[in-house]
Amino acid sequence: MPTPTEIDTSFLQLTSLGLPTVLHKGSRGPLVIELQRRLMAAGFNPGPTDGSFGAQTEDAVLSFQRDKGMTVDGIVDSGTWRELGVQFQPPEREEPEGPGLSLEQLRTVMPNCSEMQATELLPHLNTAMLEADITTPQRQAAFLAELAFVTGQLNMLEEPDSGEQYEGLEDLGNVRPGDGPRYKGRGPLLLTGRANYRAAGKALGIDLENNPELAVNPEVGFRVAAWYWTSRDLNQVADQGDFEEVTRRFIGRDTVLPRHRVFYRRALSMLAH
Repeated sequence: MPTPTEIDTSFLQLTSLGLPTVLHKGSRGPLVIELQRRLMAAGFNPGPTDGSFGAQTEDAVLSFQRDKGMTVDGIVDSGTWRELGVQFQPPEREEPEGPGLSLEQLRTVMPNCSEMQATELLPHLNTAMLEADITTPQRQAAFLAELAFVTGQLNMLEEPDSGEQYEGLEDLGNVRPGDGPRYKGRGPLLLTGRANYRAAGKALGIDLENNPELAVNPEVGFRVAAWYWTSRDLNQVADQGDFEEVTRRFIGRDTVLPRHRVFYRRALSMLAH
């Protein structure tokens, strides 16, 4: 079991990335792991420390809140964190200035992305596109089309398979036992393989190699996708209107499927007017 000092350090590292601190049943990611560790340290068993806020974790939160005389709602907000020993004030973040997508535009390109999901992801998408200068209709259309295709319209931000299929693949940098599942596809890019996690983390100043689950977080994940895009000079390719070459460099497909091209044409038609 980690010591309180280890927990505090881990929490500060995670929240310094701007990860959301309000958790509830269904939440996933590194802060849920932190919650589960703190609940266990406080004597309330949340079940496996797996980063998934399921029924057992919810029961532990409810019991903790009841024990502390709090509102018993299963929602972990600043008050619950405070009772768990965290004093956290999220850093002020400036909203990016420049061209960005609206909620309506995002859902026009990806109609199967729910309003709730689109609302949660849109700020992170816009920030990442601005940082990577993905700010023209052609660039944005190509970027959105690739993300829509890879993630099933932003509905799959973590590969559903175990990742065993990547075990031992040296071209991905998976040279240690367990690397396949540990470095399976995560985030809007579905970043895969130890070598890619290491490269993305180095570029962004985040230790993704030792904390691969951070790639699932939307803020980190969209920045990873934008880094991958710029590292392959895809703004220039998108400016030329060569969607086939964008696809070849971004996801390694030599043939663009019809349903893939639909996203591109839909986005380009909408953004160009």
